Amino acid sequence: MSVTLTIRDETASGQVYHEMPLQFPSERVTVRELIRERVYQEVQDFNRKRDEKVFRGLVQPTDAECVLNGKRTEYHLKKHREIDWKQQFENALDAFRRNGFLVLVDDKQAESLDQEFVVGHDTDVSFVKLTLLAGG
Repeated sequence: MSVTLTIRDETASGQVYHEMPLQFPSERVTVRELIRERVYQEVQDFNRKRDEKVFRGLVQPTDAECVLNGKRTEYHLKKHREIDWKQQFENALDAFRRNGFLVLVDDKQAESLDQEFVVGHDTDVSFVKLTLLAGG
């Protein structure tokens, strides 16, 4: 039985700036599987739109620039090109390991990629990107 989970991107203060539904084949999901499915879906959505130059994703693709005054998950490419979801997935795993973003499941921080949780109708999953402070 597949289950659908809505994930949210939030600021550190809790403001939601992006949401997307993800489907999983089982109600038991690891953080690694969660990140994998998210990255896969983002890349597939982008690659389908041949004229799109703005990638909305968890991690920045190679040779892309952050969109100024845009959402925290928007990156501009000079021209449309296919993005490799496997490379994006590896970059996302690396970012998680380096604390580039947090994954909160029901307001509790996920500690490892292999941490497992059960998806229910009221499960709340948020991604919070961390930014370095100037001079800090």
